[in-house]
Amino acid sequence: MSRYMSARFAGLNAYTPGEQPRDMDYVKLNTNESPFPPSPQVLAAVRGEEAERLNLYPDPECTALRQALARQYGVEKENVFVANGSDEVLNFSFLAFCDKENGVAFPDISYGFYPVFAQLYQISAKVVPLRPDFRLAPEDYSNLGCTIVFANPNAPTGLALSAAQVESMVRANPDHVVLVDEAYVDFGGESCVPLTKQYDNLLVCMTFSKSRSLAGARLGFAVGNAALIEDLEKIRYSTNPYNINRMTMAAGIAAVESDTYYKENCRTIQENRAYTEEQLARRGFSTLPSKANFIFTSCPDMDGGALYRALKQRGVLVRYWDKPALRNYVRVTIGSRPQMDAFLAAVDDARKEI
Repeated sequence: MSRYMSARFAGLNAYTPGEQPRDMDYVKLNTNESPFPPSPQVLAAVRGEEAERLNLYPDPECTALRQALARQYGVEKENVFVANGSDEVLNFSFLAFCDKENGVAFPDISYGFYPVFAQLYQISAKVVPLRPDFRLAPEDYSNLGCTIVFANPNAPTGLALSAAQVESMVRANPDHVVLVDEAYVDFGGESCVPLTKQYDNLLVCMTFSKSRSLAGARLGFAVGNAALIEDLEKIRYSTNPYNINRMTMAAGIAAVESDTYYKENCRTIQENRAYTEEQLARRGFSTLPSKANFIFTSCPDMDGGALYRALKQRGVLVRYWDKPALRNYVRVTIGSRPQMDAFLAAVDDARKEI
């Protein structure tokens, strides 16, 4: 850190992305990317006329993309906000809806960016413990007097709440925004988007990175009451009004129009998830019931760190956190069937050494 860095950021604990090593050709099951390429329609869109217009600024209103999303989710354009990845939705939401005094509440085990944003903007945080079985209990979030943010399905556990359970949290906090991060909802979760028509304090955040195979394009969006979307737009126009480039916007529209392609991919991921869970159960693993494109699993004869290192030596990357509640587990992205078979083979080979 230089001597010019603002003192208020000296102790900031930045978010740590999943590792991206280049020393060998890995089976990459550590960052929850899709194993499938973008749809042919998306590839055609990014190679089309928008590529010839990069000398011009993109539409700051993102009109066509917002209209496409509004049609798909049964809302109006005014109910849709688009951003440079769902992380930007979260970033702007912390700015817009979290006062320093009242603060924000989120689970102690969830997406790692929540505490980072709270610390970055010096917002007091109420960290709510999950139950011993990693379950998020809606009753623990009643009348907290602050903005509430959580992932559903949660990360890294993959556990999900029903829409009715989320609704109970929204109703119990009528004077504060409840932000539901649905990055993984397309793999078996229940979306709360329909509830945004009933509650003006509910904001649902989604991404194109997972189910729509566009992690490299950086595109996310939120659905909520028009007044909430207007608040986010005020923050966006005060920071980065051209946050979605022409190529990403074209890719996003084409992805929305390729819904059948992506739904089929999601079904395949769910089938591969069930297959992997079954195979691990035969090996004595304990795996939480996931509704995401990953599983959270523990090995019967080595801790998570040992398993992570053994798999990496064999060319398979998974995610591991050296924290007390998580040390026995690894998070494994669900990929193609050949990728999952490679993971299982590496598991078997690693356990032979014990």
